[in-house]
Amino acid sequence: MTPIYLDNNATTLPLPEVIETVAQVQREAYGNPGSRHSFGRQARRILESSRESIAAILGADASEVVFTSGGTEASNLALRGLARGTSGTILLAPGEHPATKETCLALAARGWSLRELPVDSSGLLTPEGIRDAPWGEVRLASALLAHNETGVLQNLALLREQCRQQRVPWHVDAVQAVGKIPVDFRELGATTLSCAAHKFHGPRGIGALLVREGSRLEPLHFGGHQEAGRRAGTELTALAAGMAKALELWNDNQPPRTEHVRVLRDRLQAGLTARCSSTVVIGADSPRLPNTLNIAFPGIDGEALLVALDLAGVACSLGGTCASGALETAPILTAMGFPEEIRRSAVRFSLSAFNTRSEIDEAVARVAAVVAGLAAAAGTLS
Repeated sequence: MTPIYLDNNATTLPLPEVIETVAQVQREAYGNPGSRHSFGRQARRILESSRESIAAILGADASEVVFTSGGTEASNLALRGLARGTSGTILLAPGEHPATKETCLALAARGWSLRELPVDSSGLLTPEGIRDAPWGEVRLASALLAHNETGVLQNLALLREQCRQQRVPWHVDAVQAVGKIPVDFRELGATTLSCAAHKFHGPRGIGALLVREGSRLEPLHFGGHQEAGRRAGTELTALAAGMAKALELWNDNQPPRTEHVRVLRDRLQAGLTARCSSTVVIGADSPRLPNTLNIAFPGIDGEALLVALDLAGVACSLGGTCASGALETAPILTAMGFPEEIRRSAVRFSLSAFNTRSEIDEAVARVAAVVAGLAAAAGTLS
């Protein structure tokens, strides 16, 4: 039985061209980019070329790109760096990624207060919730552009405008969006934006934080003066080159790649809703990432379903991998108003350019068989 990988929101398979780029730079440009000899200058050229390429695709200036170890560090740097030892209220949406939520909780221990903005049943921020926020107290805001569990895409225009009017710095977690949908940092108008290469077939261990020119950001790490003093430590030239290569490949093939994963996602959704007796598609009426399907099978325990699907050779997730092991159901599903029966039976399938139509058809058959078997077992036990 050939395993089928449908957990690409957790991580993706690096493209062959990316692997070769990383290996080539490791072999041929291994110098420290901070060194002043020819080896260092060669590494510096590659590093800055990678920075410029990423900036151009994401609608930023090269000077606004800070390389990090990934999305978690980028969001930590943004939120803690923008907090700068002050205090006030942080606005954030329910169901934020742990990289954001746990950072905000750490800030709360230092005197900040947290205020969650409401979402509707589709997972979208409500206009009245944004307008009615206590803006006189707000000093920092954060929002997901694309939700890692539901795939729901937020329209952040109103939040942007309110933050602009109130002069509140705000962070956008675009880790699941970059490399899947067009993202324009300048158009978003955010103060900072985080992304991670391994979400779009790049190498693990590298990400970026975009920081709007003129913004003050207190660093997390101290030592050298790398990344314009915003992130100390010898830069990872080979991984930066791999990240740039992965983003360039997505950018060059964006329309066909997007259409490919959307067609397969819709085929998976249609197959499961047709073959399983009862399903609920989370965020079905909202704009979603083209590759993400969060679907519930009421009456089926999600943990049991996940284990059975793994045994059946289908890799998927109950939600954010970084939160795996938590006993509570996904906070975003609670905020959307779903009852516990649905929250506890929801699983996330996330596709990539590597998936094929035959894989999706086989996945539908395997998932339907597993769901039917668990339903029958539950009926026997009841």
